Amino acid sequence: MASASEAFRAQARIRALEIAFWACTLLPFVATPNYLALASQIAITALFALSLDLILGYAGIVSLGHAAFFGVGAYTAGLIAKHYWVEPLSALVLGAAAAGLVGYATSHIIVRFRHLALIMLTMGFGLLLHEAANSASALTGGADGLQGFRVPGVLGFKFDMFGRAAYAYALLILFFSFLIARRIIHSPFGLALRGIRENAVRMPAIGAPSLAHLRKAYTMAAVMAGVAGAVLTHTTSTVSLETLSFGRSADVLVILILGGAGRLYGGIVGAIIYMVARDQFSGVNPQYWYFWIGLLLVAVVMFLPNGILGGLSALRKKPQ
Repeated sequence: MASASEAFRAQARIRALEIAFWACTLLPFVATPNYLALASQIAITALFALSLDLILGYAGIVSLGHAAFFGVGAYTAGLIAKHYWVEPLSALVLGAAAAGLVGYATSHIIVRFRHLALIMLTMGFGLLLHEAANSASALTGGADGLQGFRVPGVLGFKFDMFGRAAYAYALLILFFSFLIARRIIHSPFGLALRGIRENAVRMPAIGAPSLAHLRKAYTMAAVMAGVAGAVLTHTTSTVSLETLSFGRSADVLVILILGGAGRLYGGIVGAIIYMVARDQFSGVNPQYWYFWIGLLLVAVVMFLPNGILGGLSALRKKPQ
């Protein structure tokens, strides 16, 4: 028992490689200052991928409608900025709360299904919300998006065209959200989620209520996705229907496959690779850049079925 508890605590310790990784996230400020706007988009996408990893990688809930919560957070922050106030931090909290409420309400249905039915339910819910936002054009702007507002900055730092404040803001939110997610994963609750992922039927026998745990995880993931959506709204001062689209849900799933689901850093690494590859491929071939993304995905799935981090982990453990 002692050895198991020591192993659990050792797993939760912050390693030097993690410190080095987060130190490297500061490099764009000095190494690639012309790409800080892209870097801010990568940080937002990484946060969104991290939220999906909580339910997919650790709880086994496959979702093709996760953009619903991203969009709820984005539209909540946008409506507050347009009609009430432009201070971003309070709007960030409200956007997260709105996404969490939607996540909690839908979790009572979602957690009762698995496999194909679960995929269809999450996709259907996302499409319903997308069409609802499109129909409520008086509120959301419909296909034209929510416009006519501007979030000038945060804590005295202005969001400008160079993206310095936007990247700093997105990176800080990502870092603190990551610490929260890390604490959740390396806790008894996170361990129970992994047990439910492996066998949801047997877990209640050892005192872990499967449905209640899955509802909590789903709500937490919705809150985190809402935060990512709100940060996007604040840094771009616009909200479009794309934030609720099926394409965004599919993209974040691809990102997790690339990086490695259930790896904590998988979503972040996947977001970096996907966003940089998309930027480069679209610059080389604007019409057919999805072909190269697809080719990259096929190569990763064929040769690294557990994602890039999974492949690196297997290589590290391989006997010499």
